[in-house]
Amino acid sequence: MTRRLPIVSTIIVVAAALLMVRLGFWQLHRLQEKEALLARYAANQSSPPLPFAALFPVDDHALYRRSSATCLSVAGWTAQAGRDRNDEPGWRHIAFCRTGAEGPGIAVDMGVSQSPAMPTTWHGGPVRGRITWLPSDAPLIARIFHRLPPPSPMIVSEMAAPGLTPSAQPDPSAIPNNHLSYAVQWFSFAAIALVIYGIALWQRARKLDDDPGNRRS
Repeated sequence: MTRRLPIVSTIIVVAAALLMVRLGFWQLHRLQEKEALLARYAANQSSPPLPFAALFPVDDHALYRRSSATCLSVAGWTAQAGRDRNDEPGWRHIAFCRTGAEGPGIAVDMGVSQSPAMPTTWHGGPVRGRITWLPSDAPLIARIFHRLPPPSPMIVSEMAAPGLTPSAQPDPSAIPNNHLSYAVQWFSFAAIALVIYGIALWQRARKLDDDPGNRRS
């Protein structure tokens, strides 16, 4: 008897395994990119401070660097969940500042309190701290299926507004770097899929051998 591989199912399994292997190599590529970016962030932490205007337009390579700007006036406030420099949870208060000749404006995290109520005693002035991205308030479903505008830079001020506690300064060590484990998972999935399919083919062949109608007389 001639045993034939099931063509359709074999193509599907092999194609799926190849896709998983491709995703594994893509994760390894992302690992190299993430390590380079984290190294740049670590270097930024020890780099000398620069005025925000000198870094504008801000991109990923400027994150976590100390910078300074002048908030000419506060156009508005928003409150989001955050933590202070003592790692205590609360409401971080973010001011949207007019900066005049320094650019189109900047967001400044002016500190944390236990109330979401807008601060009323700070109306602007010089600010100094580290640069990060303004947290996005877009829902997860929108971030998945829609192209969002580019992120906006924000300075996390080292000095809090009156009545607030300074927010925790952004730290690149908190950024997860799980690409190696993801790559191992994809390679493992591919291997498991091929092993399971091989076992299924072996069991199928045994059933064919045990079937008297498939035996040669």
